Amino acid sequence: VPSELRITTIKQEPYTVSKGSQLEGFCMDLLSEVAKKVGFKYRVQLVKDGSYGRQDENGTWNGMIGEVMRGEADLAIAPLTLTAAREKVVAMTTPFMQTGISILLRRDTSEETGFFDFLSPFTAQTWVGILAAYLGTAACIFVVSRCRLSPCEWSQPQTEQNTFSFLHSLWYTAGALTLQGAGPHPKALSGRIICCTWWFFTIVLLACYFSNLSSAKTPESTQLTVKGFDDLANQDVIEYGCLAGSSTLAFFKNSNNPVYRRIYEHMERTKSFVSSMDEGVRRAKEGSYAFIGESVSLDLAVARHCELVRAHEVVGMRGYSIAAAIGSPFIKSLNLAILQLSEAGELAYLRSKWWASSCLAERAKSSAVQAHSLKGMFLVLAIGLGLGALVAVLELITKSRRGAAEQKKPCCTVLSEELSLRLKSNAGTTHNDSDKEKA
Repeated sequence: VPSELRITTIKQEPYTVSKGSQLEGFCMDLLSEVAKKVGFKYRVQLVKDGSYGRQDENGTWNGMIGEVMRGEADLAIAPLTLTAAREKVVAMTTPFMQTGISILLRRDTSEETGFFDFLSPFTAQTWVGILAAYLGTAACIFVVSRCRLSPCEWSQPQTEQNTFSFLHSLWYTAGALTLQGAGPHPKALSGRIICCTWWFFTIVLLACYFSNLSSAKTPESTQLTVKGFDDLANQDVIEYGCLAGSSTLAFFKNSNNPVYRRIYEHMERTKSFVSSMDEGVRRAKEGSYAFIGESVSLDLAVARHCELVRAHEVVGMRGYSIAAAIGSPFIKSLNLAILQLSEAGELAYLRSKWWASSCLAERAKSSAVQAHSLKGMFLVLAIGLGLGALVAVLELITKSRRGAAEQKKPCCTVLSEELSLRLKSNAGTTHNDSDKEKA
């Protein structure tokens, strides 16, 4: 057993990436944990020809598999797929990661933007509720401030000039809805309660609107024109291919499934292979190309590029293993270490660490706000309007009681006189306003 093992690997995000003069990634973390459990020192080197390992026509293996066979490396740690052909020439450990074959596509963003997409943050029922709340609040402000139910708002109805018409109440309410002040403001406590309730309602409403409007601008459609390999084989609009010389290509080549055979024959006929994973992701991002590859690698591409999406169908389940020379004394210890890491949850932790998505904001995109989502705010507004009207009535009753005590009349008589005086004054003021507008 050598004192220092030679480890061959290949650069592929996030398994092995460069950070300055050092290498890091999922496989490097895995190697560190395995070395601690088995108890060996190591030195990492990149594979010379940049290949994983495949057999040419002469029966010679290249890549990491070839280096392990020739004794140029003791172990190969990379996303090496466990296959029967590789198992014949090297010893493969228990898989440290399960994967399969799937399809990577660009999201369907063909839907055109409509003229009224600015209304999309709320549903139609919510907009109707907002309109009803707006008209109801304006009517309450008009009744309390214009009709002068509260004596604190209008102490001398015969002489005081009034500007709180219904149109002004609508304008005042709209100004508060757009966070633009529109005076004059109510002076009575009842009017101020109504206005404060409406201001609080509009603040929450606008916060919900702008939050959902910004989310709606993010491309949303994840409807796939190709949902699986059957759809892929039965269409000729989207070109598709896989990594040249990969185990994915071998899966389709050796399969007896007629759908998979058609996919392989199409790729051979059109020569739609790619030379690297990065090239496949780039072509998928450009559109009109579906990249077929390992599902875990495609998941990483989806996590890094928000415009991509992976098909749900996964076929040909297989695993990634560590390769060693046949008869290596480390195989049993490596298998035990991998099982221990899996049972302890270390492998799952490393997966979540290196496959962290940068598209969380998009995944959390909220849909249009339903009316029932704001039912609490509508309830608060209704309570505020009712409380304001009740306070106005109580203020008027309080003044009527004081007037009845001073005039030595029944309270109901004074109250009816107050209401009659205010309604008559309101009607007269309305006519005067109409005459001024005509003039």
